[in-house]
Amino acid sequence: MTNAVNLSALGSNGGITSPTWTTATRPSSPYTGQMGYNTTTAQIEVYGAVGWVNAGTAGNSYTISYLVLAGGGSGGSNIDGGGGGAGGYLSGTTSLTKSSVYTATVGGGGSGSSSSVQGTNGTNSSLSGTGVSLTATGGGGGAGYVSPYAGSSGGSGGGGSFSGPGTNAGGAGTPGQGNAGGNNFPGGSFGGGGGGGSGAVGNAGTTSAGGNGGNGSSNSITGTPAIYGGGGGGGVNTSGTVGIGGPGTPAVSGGNGGGGGGTAATNAVANTGGGGGGSGNSSQSYPSSGNGSSGVVIISVPTTYYTGTTTGSPTITTSGSNTIITWTSGSGTYTA
Repeated sequence: MTNAVNLSALGSNGGITSPTWTTATRPSSPYTGQMGYNTTTAQIEVYGAVGWVNAGTAGNSYTISYLVLAGGGSGGSNIDGGGGGAGGYLSGTTSLTKSSVYTATVGGGGSGSSSSVQGTNGTNSSLSGTGVSLTATGGGGGAGYVSPYAGSSGGSGGGGSFSGPGTNAGGAGTPGQGNAGGNNFPGGSFGGGGGGGSGAVGNAGTTSAGGNGGNGSSNSITGTPAIYGGGGGGGVNTSGTVGIGGPGTPAVSGGNGGGGGGTAATNAVANTGGGGGGSGNSSQSYPSSGNGSSGVVIISVPTTYYTGTTTGSPTITTSGSNTIITWTSGSGTYTA
């Protein structure tokens, strides 16, 4: 009878001894209700409609590390445009429920412009599913040569821009995700403020230089240390020194400001969530500002629990005892 107890499996003390296996050597053609002890996970598990799951409540979830980084804002287009703010930065640990589907969405960076306009905010990134709801806010665009001349708020805020007398403030950052952008230099056509970074506020412009972008944040989730979320450098008038983007890897995360004898503003480095550089005065009336960087969503899963079930074409790598899943664009899923 298929439901009969196998008496030969009884131990000397009367207890039932379950069959044992590892995650790699589970039965290849299990039947519904089949149960055994998994020595890899140290759990009794049973095969059902959703595959192998732990028989008790303990062990039905496991802890992962994550990095959710939004797209950075673009720089402002101006004779001393503000640098773009970095995308919102979220990093930590959370629990995934086995057999549940988790969705990762990667935000894009704001687009630079050659018109005299405010920079464009980056878009949000997120990681969501059973028990998990994480949303990083897109970075704020840098101020341009249009009212209100202040940087936009975002994950980190964009830098302020020139508009004559008075101080034009950088945009605010989102608490827990980033920092404010820097102010412009008041009173004339000088330096735009640097965009805020995930690790520090943007620097203010001066009489002769655009403000540097705020520093990013160091993270080793992939196994290799890197800095994410640098603010864009502020632009400056022709004879000044351009603002430098917030530090990142491989070069800078945020883009450099423009100006300084015709120096062009630069784009932020892809998938670092950096802000684009603000434009500066050169041979053109309003040179193009730099694009903000796209964001990234990364999760680090203990290889013991990694299921291999993903969508969205993420990059899969390993580091020590963990499997790293990295989405760099669009949306995708991981089934825990």
